[in-house]
Amino acid sequence: MRCHVDHLPLVQQTELDLVKQLLTDEFAIATSRATQPWKKNGKILKLILFGSYAREDWVDEPENGYQSDYDLLVIVSHPNLTDIADYWYVAEDKIQRHTAIARPVNIIVHTLEEVNLGLSRGEYFWVDIARDGIVLYELPGGALAAPKPLTSADAYDMANQYFGAKLADIDRWLATVDFQMTMGDEDGGYRKLAAFNLHQAAETCYVCFLLVRTLYFPRSHNIKFLRSLAEDGEPRLIEAWPRDNRNDRRRFELLKRAYVEARYSVSYEIGGEDLELISRSVRTLRNIVEIVSRERIETLRIEAGL
Repeated sequence: MRCHVDHLPLVQQTELDLVKQLLTDEFAIATSRATQPWKKNGKILKLILFGSYAREDWVDEPENGYQSDYDLLVIVSHPNLTDIADYWYVAEDKIQRHTAIARPVNIIVHTLEEVNLGLSRGEYFWVDIARDGIVLYELPGGALAAPKPLTSADAYDMANQYFGAKLADIDRWLATVDFQMTMGDEDGGYRKLAAFNLHQAAETCYVCFLLVRTLYFPRSHNIKFLRSLAEDGEPRLIEAWPRDNRNDRRRFELLKRAYVEARYSVSYEIGGEDLELISRSVRTLRNIVEIVSRERIETLRIEAGL
């Protein structure tokens, strides 16, 4: 694995140094007063940059609404340390608010055992990270396992099962939305529920795509993060959420907020026109996900000789 980011412009190198410092500092604070041995001795074993900034095909056009995220894998010494709310929320918040970090940052947190299990199964997501990732920080003794090839037949079976289950879930969410939007003409409460369920449908679309393409998805309800990971692997998904004008970007943020605010905030409101346009975008996303997933499954079927 590479261990330098010399291919990046200086501004990105500086941002990644700041991100690394914030993550390690906040983790040290979160574990500093621990009494349990696993927490007191908790460690970040590796910090790995993956995705477009590691592969060197990033996009940096904030003026047009298109800007690649930094994707980081944090490998820790104990399963309990993977809890985002307990150990990583403050660091994420500080990174997001830091004026010297202009690009979005996404982190996933796993143990070395989880990563090595995925590599031993030949799961594409982990194999790609082992091949393309760049180590930003590491402690001795945390070597990644050698990737083992996944048979085409196994990959086909797994992707096909994931696709069937998740596409059905998407359609269930959307069927619920149809009813709630009908009732929402006169009742803002139904519109809020429809917004939440559209969020769930969009989230499941990205999960479906990631499972079919990589056999992995992160434990996150942040659809901006999921969108970033998915679009990084398939540019056709961008069509569902254009960024060319302010209203398009505003509606995506309205959907992103719906996961929490549509259920718990009395101040969250969404109008019928916004809801209709968001619904169209989610349905467009669903259809693109179906197309590209079927293409992938057919490729795997042919490779498996089935």
